[in-house]
Amino acid sequence: MSQTPPPQSQPYPGKSGEMTPQPRDEMRDYAGRGLLDGKKALVTGGDSGIGRAVAVAFAKEGADVAIAYLSEHEDAAHTSSLVKAAGRRCVLLPGDLGDRAHCASVVEQTVSELGGLDVLVNNVAYQEPVDGLEELSDEQWEHTFAVNIHSYFRVTKAALAHMGQGSAIVNTSSINGLRGNKTLIDYSATKGAINAFTYAMAQNLVERGIRINAVAPGPVWTPLIPATFPEEKVESFGEQVPMGRPADPDEIAPSYVFFASNRLSSYYTGEVLAPIGGETLPG
Repeated sequence: MSQTPPPQSQPYPGKSGEMTPQPRDEMRDYAGRGLLDGKKALVTGGDSGIGRAVAVAFAKEGADVAIAYLSEHEDAAHTSSLVKAAGRRCVLLPGDLGDRAHCASVVEQTVSELGGLDVLVNNVAYQEPVDGLEELSDEQWEHTFAVNIHSYFRVTKAALAHMGQGSAIVNTSSINGLRGNKTLIDYSATKGAINAFTYAMAQNLVERGIRINAVAPGPVWTPLIPATFPEEKVESFGEQVPMGRPADPDEIAPSYVFFASNRLSSYYTGEVLAPIGGETLPG
């Protein structure tokens, strides 16, 4: 993306096809090198945005992919077609990952359909800006935590029964988990929790040979933005970073390939990689 987007809005959870400009999220120019040959991957929130780009990149690297998503069937079907065009299998798993039982279900369906699970990407997320804490309801707080961190715990816990030496987990965090965001209070809290969960689980899983890392992007042009921000914020989205624009998902997905591939990152666990457009963080 060469500039910030024009003002726009759409109903949650948003559709890629109704965004202007269209996000680059199909990894069209990406050439795989067999880094994930024969692997079985589950990507939550894989219908669009970062999840779509990651699913396609994994497929181009040789992995079969299961995609868990809420209800964006059109976006999910398009992602599936991209995975299949790369010559890999794709399983679509709709449903609410804020629901405890569904978290275990997507793992079991993945293993059943693909024959195993080697790489887990916890990527699903919900956000809703507020002006202050007084405006933040108990219901929103609990829903944000259910989707953004409880699902990471529950899906990971279910996945570990099928993972072993050489398996990898990648969690999607956010710049807001590193420095906070005054209008995304609950979202920032969950993203900080994801970082700490990643650090703790890296120590816990190291003897089992399972690596777990996180990617904490800055602003990224995905359907979540026009679906959750007011139009005036969409218009200025990403202009605050030194690069002066949001990232496209295609620019973020290679970080997930890096963490998923033992050939590239066998000595990395408990890391938080932050692609944030030239911003630097103190401390």
